[in-house]
Formats: sequence, C-alpha cells, structure tokens
Amino acid sequence: MAANAAGGDGGTSTRITPELAHRPRASDVFPAEWTRLSDTRFRVTAHWPDDHPFFGPVDDRHQDPMIVGETIRQTSLALAHAAFDVPADTHFVMWDLDVATDPQALRRADAAEPVTVDVVCSEIRRRGRGLSSMRTTMEFRRAGRLVARGTGSTGCTSPAAYRRLRGDRLAAREKPVPLPPAVSPDEAGRTHDQDVVLAPLDAPQPHRAAHHGGRTATWLLRVNTAHPVLFPRPNDHVPGMVLFEAARQAATAATGKRPFLPSDMSASFNHYAELHSPCLIEAEVLEKGEDETTVRVHGHQDNQTVFTAVLTSGASRLADPGPGPGAQPQR
Repeated sequence: MAANAAGGDGGTSTRITPELAHRPRASDVFPAEWTRLSDTRFRVTAHWPDDHPFFGPVDDRHQDPMIVGETIRQTSLALAHAAFDVPADTHFVMWDLDVATDPQALRRADAAEPVTVDVVCSEIRRRGRGLSSMRTTMEFRRAGRLVARGTGSTGCTSPAAYRRLRGDRLAAREKPVPLPPAVSPDEAGRTHDQDVVLAPLDAPQPHRAAHHGGRTATWLLRVNTAHPVLFPRPNDHVPGMVLFEAARQAATAATGKRPFLPSDMSASFNHYAELHSPCLIEAEVLEKGEDETTVRVHGHQDNQTVFTAVLTSGASRLADPGPGPGAQPQR
C-alpha cells in the first residue's frame, strides 16, 4: 500500500488494485488508476464495462446509472488507503451519497471509452495522524462530456473501535441469513432472481399496490449474503450499496417505469442495517409526470429509520462548467 501512495505523487499514475477498492474480483473494480494533483485533489481513470453481470446495461441503449455510485464508493476507499495511508484493516461506514447523472449520456455505445474522474477530498478529519473521516466529490467525463457528478462522506474506524461498536453483532457474519422469495425480476427492474433485493411481505398490506403520490408501497429487504457483488466478503451488517440498490428497485416497482433511469439520487444512512432483523423498504411516489418522477424510499428496522433515499427519473440537471486541467468538481 505504501508503494501505491508514493507512486501517486508527481503526476505518476498508479494502478488501483482490488484490495484497495475492497473487491476480491478484478472484474468488479471500476476505477483503474489514480494520479495526485495536490494534497486533496486527484484524477482517476475508470472503466464501466458494458457486460458487467450486476452493473450491466438496463436496456438496449443505456448503462446503469448505479455504476456511478459504486465507482464513488470504490474510489473513496482506494484513495483513503493509497493517498491518506489508512490501514488495510480499517472499517469504513458510508454516511451519505448523492449522485447526479445524465442517463442519456450513459450510452452503451461509449462503454469502451475510459472515464476521467476529477476528485476533491474535503471535510478531512483526523484522529491523531490517522484519517477519521472525509468527503469525496467527483465529476465524471467520458468522451469529453460530463456524464455524472457525485459526493459522499465516509468514516473510518479501527478494528478495536469497531469491535467495541458492534459487540455481539460481529457474530452475525457466521450465522446463515434466511433468503425469502424475491418479487419478480421485472417488477424490480432486474433480469435475474439473484439480483433482486426486494421480497413481498408475508401479510397482505392495503397500501401495497399504490402507485401514485401520497401513498406508499412496502417490501421486505431481501438479503442474499451469497451474492458475489452485493456481498463480496463476509459482513456483519447489510452494506450501504445494497440499501442504495433496494431504493432503486423500490422506485422501479412503485412507479412501474421500465427502466427507471435515475438522473438524481441521494441517500443518507442513519444506522447499520442488521442481517437478522426484518428491514421494511417503503416507497412513496412524491411526483409522477410524463417527463419526471420522484420517489422517496425509507428503510425501517427495529422501530428506527435505517436510511432515507430520494430518486428522480427525468431530464438531467447537470451543467458542465468545462473541464480544464485539474478542474475542481462543483458540489
């Protein structure tokens, strides 16, 4: 890891390994290399493969906008390790994630083109000489066109502090998690059962089929710990990106839009989602028009809100100020 950090200085590009991105399989790593521009600014080259088994195309023309959020997550972890010397055994928690995309620019025809990611790290907090938390803000360009922008904040916890924080819940990773039947893949906007993270509730719900503003639809979070992308390694809680995907699938099911192409997505994560306690996913269509639809999604578990997300499918609001050398992303 130290070699990566040294190699990233002075304009030298350094490869991002699966270990840095917290992915065991190289095929699941989207950021490929990084370059340091200053103490807090970096440029990353990423690749968004058209044939990824989970973050693949959503129809015959568009790549999945969710790949942007996953790239933010992986890039944030990789830079924390390589540029800020965070130890490999550190535990990370995602506090929030905001993504704006131009779905019409995420074209499958451009999938072979590399993605240039300009990264600014801010709100950097340290504990002693170690990193405690930081925010990463990123702009994504492909073929010279701004295709996405995003920001997220991440906290870092030492192994000892994490053991104190999680206590007996650490044993959850060793206990099998029952896998309920999934809703139909078409309802969730997926192709395969194994990729569906929503399950129907056992008890009939009078509001279950509501598809318009002011009313809600509810599902059970379906936790498949054997999924190679959603659970790449044993975990004692549900990863934040699984909850983010649950929000997108709930928005798809609640609106009936196929595909539901989010141009704006935001999520805040309030508590760990536990593996062995039912988590209800509730979607409310706030506004549904011909050109734009907005859905708010909550995750509820043990009488508390685990996360809240808002997703909008419609025209992109991205404005490109022009890249320029080492341009700083706008937040």
